[in-house]
Amino acid sequence: MAVGLHHITWRATASGVADETVVADAIAWLVGDPELVEIEPTTSYHGSKLHMVTGVCKKKAHSLKSLSRIGTECLQSLLDEVEVRFDESNNFYFRIDFDAFINGEVLLAPVGHTPTIKCHMKIEVYPGQVAIEECKNILKAAFEKAKSEV
Repeated sequence: MAVGLHHITWRATASGVADETVVADAIAWLVGDPELVEIEPTTSYHGSKLHMVTGVCKKKAHSLKSLSRIGTECLQSLLDEVEVRFDESNNFYFRIDFDAFINGEVLLAPVGHTPTIKCHMKIEVYPGQVAIEECKNILKAAFEKAKSEV
């Protein structure tokens, strides 16, 4: 099955007192390659130091592999919620709980103020295709990939 996952981006923020390399290692595991991770020092609105840690997969197969790393349970939840996470510009968004992730568990983050790793996926949609169905196909393909790698 040809999958139209244009790219996937994982992003997290490390406060000035946090070890940004721990965050970078987490993102590197998600993207599958530490070379795809960037750490950008910056400041918050109030002036405190922060590090923005970003990992981007731009190749379709690499992006799908990255998505599959969150596991079948999370992917099934995302399939169940695709209508609320997919926008009119063919973007799909979700967050995983950072603290749980650091402890070796991948959980979708609840709404709130917990630290998260944000995910943004850009879905390729061509004339004649139904955008939301293309998004579901990508999630299903990632689910099958995750299932086969267990």
